[in-house]
Amino acid sequence: MFNSNSVSISVSDDESDELGRMRVRVRRKRKKLGHRFKNEFVRRVVRNLVRYWALLILLPAIGLLLYEAWSIGWKSPQLNSKSEKPSLVHSELNASSEKKSEGNLNRLDPITRVIHGVRERCLQILPPEELEHLEIPVREDATSPVKKLLYRAQNDGLLLGGYNTRSEEHTEATRFNLFTGNQTLDQRGEMFKVNETVTINCGFYSENGGFKISNEDKNYMQSCDIVVSTCAFGGGDDLYQPIGMSEASLQKVCYVAFWDEVTVSTQESAEHRIGEDGFIGRWRIVVVSDLPFADQRLNGKIPKMLAHRLFPHSKYSIWVDSKSQFRRDPLGVLEALLWRTNSVLAISEHGARSSVYDEAKAVVKKNKAKPEEVEVQLAQYRHDGLPEDKRFHGKKALAEASVIVREHTLLTNMFMCLWFNEVVRFTSRDQLSFPYVLWRLKVLKNINMFPVCTRKDLVNSMGHIRKAKPLKI
Repeated sequence: MFNSNSVSISVSDDESDELGRMRVRVRRKRKKLGHRFKNEFVRRVVRNLVRYWALLILLPAIGLLLYEAWSIGWKSPQLNSKSEKPSLVHSELNASSEKKSEGNLNRLDPITRVIHGVRERCLQILPPEELEHLEIPVREDATSPVKKLLYRAQNDGLLLGGYNTRSEEHTEATRFNLFTGNQTLDQRGEMFKVNETVTINCGFYSENGGFKISNEDKNYMQSCDIVVSTCAFGGGDDLYQPIGMSEASLQKVCYVAFWDEVTVSTQESAEHRIGEDGFIGRWRIVVVSDLPFADQRLNGKIPKMLAHRLFPHSKYSIWVDSKSQFRRDPLGVLEALLWRTNSVLAISEHGARSSVYDEAKAVVKKNKAKPEEVEVQLAQYRHDGLPEDKRFHGKKALAEASVIVREHTLLTNMFMCLWFNEVVRFTSRDQLSFPYVLWRLKVLKNINMFPVCTRKDLVNSMGHIRKAKPLKI
């Protein structure tokens, strides 16, 4: 029997499905609420970032500045506590080092490259113990086709006829003056001819031509058998002391820097003063007066290319641009680049290009010379038949002449005179005229065109410090 108070409830299949759908809708609503909560949180974060972004950047910046200030203050006493009595050579190095943020100054680490899978040093220089006992070779120049080299001078009867002693353009396309002597195109062509006796223009044409040096400095320069030289005219660069020398080189090698009065004044203001003995550190400072050219780049070519005229008794010379610090032993450099390779001239290959015509385009594009000047030079070279070959005698034609190592033979002296005359006649960009002179003077073949990495091993490149002041005529 059944209890009369009980109630029976019937549940159909449709109602069961309806309840299921209700549960699903509830679950879905909960998911949507959670999603909206997350979106609201993200919006708040973004809103706060937009509102306080300046503060978030400013706080770390202040912290970094405070750390740097503390770090500098902590290091300064350590620097000041170091030796207060450096040698005369190193005192100048330390002064320049404070100005150089790039950290190139005084670096002695070697430059290397990979050859056939093996890493080797670019400049294979002898070890110090061998450098101390290195003998300077005495080489005969008997095989040279030139037996006598004569330099034209005003007292030869080739008068210029009332030209000023300073630079003046006496013809439309030249910068000849009393220092260089005038030279026609026909005379230029004759000077490339190799005979037993060669008479050539090579600067210092007249006593009134400029580039005056004191007798005391001349006497010192005449005593040099081997010289490392540089120059800074117009106050453009600082003086970097050479490093990496052996004791033998310190005794046998002269270091000479040519300055003008502007550079003397500029360096004195930077506390770099010439000593009573004429030296700053290792360098003998030779002050030149009455510079012959208004273009300071041309004045710089005189010690760069005419070392054999400035140092008449020197057997070897190494030229280093003023923007570089020479950092290798000179005797070791001569042995590695000249004596070991049986060369009389060593100069770096150009790092970017091989053709003089490609280089001319780059010179104009970089505003290193006026387009019309470059075109005059190229037109003459095309007329003379200079080929577009990128290599002469199996060597790369284009050179980078910031370092020049050479023996003072009759042929190399002749080569440098011809090169200087091209620079005077056309543009002062000497890389344009180097391939031409090399091509015309076919008898000079034992040239060592060393790779760029060797040049980098020879010097620490510092770059130009300031623009050189032009000469006021």
